[in-house]
Formats: sequence, structure tokens, C-alpha cells
Amino acid sequence: MSSENQSSDLHKFKGILYPSLTSEELLNSLDSFEAREDDVYLVSYPKSGTHWVAEVIENIASTRLMLTPPLELGDIAMFEELKLYSKRRMIPTHLSYEMLPGTIKQKQCKIIYIVRNPKDTAVSLFHYYRNNPNLPDVDSWAGFFELFLRGDVVYGSWFDHVLGWEDHRHEKNILILYYEDMKKDFSKSLKKITTFLGMGMNDSEIHKIAWKTSFSEMKNNASKENSDSNHTICALTSDRKLVFRKGVVGDWINYFTPKQKKVFDELFVERMKQSEVARHLKEYS
Repeated sequence: MSSENQSSDLHKFKGILYPSLTSEELLNSLDSFEAREDDVYLVSYPKSGTHWVAEVIENIASTRLMLTPPLELGDIAMFEELKLYSKRRMIPTHLSYEMLPGTIKQKQCKIIYIVRNPKDTAVSLFHYYRNNPNLPDVDSWAGFFELFLRGDVVYGSWFDHVLGWEDHRHEKNILILYYEDMKKDFSKSLKKITTFLGMGMNDSEIHKIAWKTSFSEMKNNASKENSDSNHTICALTSDRKLVFRKGVVGDWINYFTPKQKKVFDELFVERMKQSEVARHLKEYS
């Protein structure tokens, strides 16, 4: 990846790379954003399953929750646009805990933070870089792997992002959700979400949502709804066809060489040694 390409598609703010679709003006003005006490925030490091969880929650609470564009999409005019939503808002973002607007923390808004095995996240982000015109060109998986290890990718280091949010895992307004758990036991994860949001649901409703939000069904719908601006969930693209690639657990094994796995595992142990998240992810690594 050339530095010229990188600088044309991403910009640095406080040492972290952000997409060109997120303006420096907006990042400088985050604390002017007005949160509402009944807001729900969907937060994750990129390529961790935000679109899937958003679809699931939309199907649970379509009459009570309105999905908005990402908090950090565009310029400061986004904050005025978000004020126009009269229904309870579900607002997606990839911001770190440190960057989150102060009013969200003060009002203790409900926050669902989605975590995915970083190896699968890295592979998914690699393909996103290759297919997304809003991101820099990458020549190879080997080159991207080095960038990911250093945190020289959009939204910075996976480790910093996850650990920053994990520090707040005991706060009652934050639910940490695991992508792999949702794949393994969807009903259990769905009940966690509905309990957290205070929304009841019976078994037949859960079964219906499981079908409507299956990966194949969502990928099919993404093609049909590709021009729907209301489904811009990621500040990196409004093209929904770029979002759904494979959606499988463990695809990293097809990309990581034994040496890359060793290097990554050593870094993971070093950075995540005090982490409960790490213990949870162990079986998927």
C-alpha cells in the first residue's frame, strides 16, 4: 500500500486513522452531540457484525426503534440530521470509548458493543479494503496483516478499541455481545438483547427473526435495498453489497500462515493477558 493512497482515503485524528467520509470538523465537535436518554448505540470495531446486529434489532423493535446513519458519517450537519428523528434512535458507530460523545456517557444510554475474533475481523477488513473505493488499495494479505498488527488501519488497533470498551463492561448500560455466540446460539443471544433493551419476545417470534436475519437472507436483501440510504450503517460505505461477504466463523484459517498465526497469537497473549474478552474468544482462535 503506498502512503499516497493511504493519505488520499484516510486521515489521522489524535493518532487514529479515520475514513474520508468522516470529517475532522465532526470529530472535533463530538462533545456538541446531543444524546437522548432512550437512545441505543450499536458500537464495534469495523467488520465485527454491526450490520447483522442492527438488522436483528430492527426486526425485534421496528415499531419502537429507528435505525439512523452512523454518528460519525459526514460532517457536523449529521448532528442536526439526527435531531430530526422523532422515534427512539438506534445509532451505529465505530468510535472508541475515548472518542464517544460525553452526553452519551452522562445520560448512560444503552450501548451494545459487538466483539468478533480478531483474526476473522482482520480477514474481513482486508477484503473490505480491497473492494471499498473509500478505503486505500492493498496489494496483498501479507502487507495488510502487517498494517493490522500495527493498528495502521481505519479506526486504529483492534486491541486498543476492544480493551478500551472492555474497561467499562461492568456498567449496567453496556452489553458486550460476541459475534461467534450469535452464530452458535442465536436464540440465547437474542434473549440477551431483548432483556437488555426491555423488550419481551416469545419463541415463535425468535424463530421468525432467526430466519429473516440469516446471513443468506440478509445478503439477498442487501442487493434489493442497496440504494436505501436508511440502511447506511457503516461510516466506511453506503454500498450494502460490500458489507456481506461470507459471514462465517473461522475463515481466518484460509489466510493466516503458520508464522502469521504464531506472531498474532503472541501479540494477542501479550495485549490481552488481563482480558475477560480474550478468555471468551479463546475457543475461536
